[in-house]
Amino acid sequence: MQKSESDKVEKSQPSLVFFDLETTGLGQSCEIVQLAAVSGGHSLNLYVIPGCRMQRGAAKVTGFRVRRQRLYLHRQLVLTNSLREVLVSFIAFLKMLRRPLVIGHNIRRFDCPLLARALDEVDLRAEFESSVLGCVDTLPLAREMLKDRCLQSFQQENLVRELLGVNYKAHDALEDVRALQALYGVLQPTPELICRHRFTLDTMENKPALTAAKSKVHCKKPEQRPLWEHFRQTAKVSDRKAEDQNGQLNEL
Repeated sequence: MQKSESDKVEKSQPSLVFFDLETTGLGQSCEIVQLAAVSGGHSLNLYVIPGCRMQRGAAKVTGFRVRRQRLYLHRQLVLTNSLREVLVSFIAFLKMLRRPLVIGHNIRRFDCPLLARALDEVDLRAEFESSVLGCVDTLPLAREMLKDRCLQSFQQENLVRELLGVNYKAHDALEDVRALQALYGVLQPTPELICRHRFTLDTMENKPALTAAKSKVHCKKPEQRPLWEHFRQTAKVSDRKAEDQNGQLNEL
């Protein structure tokens, strides 16, 4: 049976993973506290106990606190993994989608430099790079697409409110990526625009036009396949660790 044109177009589209970090602060020396990603109905949400102190402003905005080497979110104890475990799980999530594009808001200047540093710390940068087709920052993308809208702010929270007409729980990485996925669905950038804004961890300091010129030959993307049924096993916390932390939570 001959496939429809819509089927052909769908298969030519890249898999998309929307990604966000919550961190101990806003500087480039801060550390990851939460990593979240979503692709369609599939999501990943993991926490890390940072090696440095939470800045007061960041703690106030995100609700994260570290006490006695335990991480709390809005006074609730959360299960954590080591930085390596979190990054290995993120890479596994990406590999299941067969080299997707990683999409995020303001990731070129903030999230991706932090991610690159963390990947270098655990010697996983090359594995990450081989697992993705590249990254796209929706901040400059939205500025280009919506330049005639005269918007006062291109912060993600404002864009979601302006284009989708909703407010959401910002500064929680999982809620942020879910909102960004919805926002991206409204923006619907063309493949040419996506390629123009695409970059990699190695080229993220280059100007977008130069990065796009280098990457145009890679614009055709493979067909997406379903996530592995038992993905959670790659990110699970050991039974013993979970029991210990649950017991601590009950004592609060």
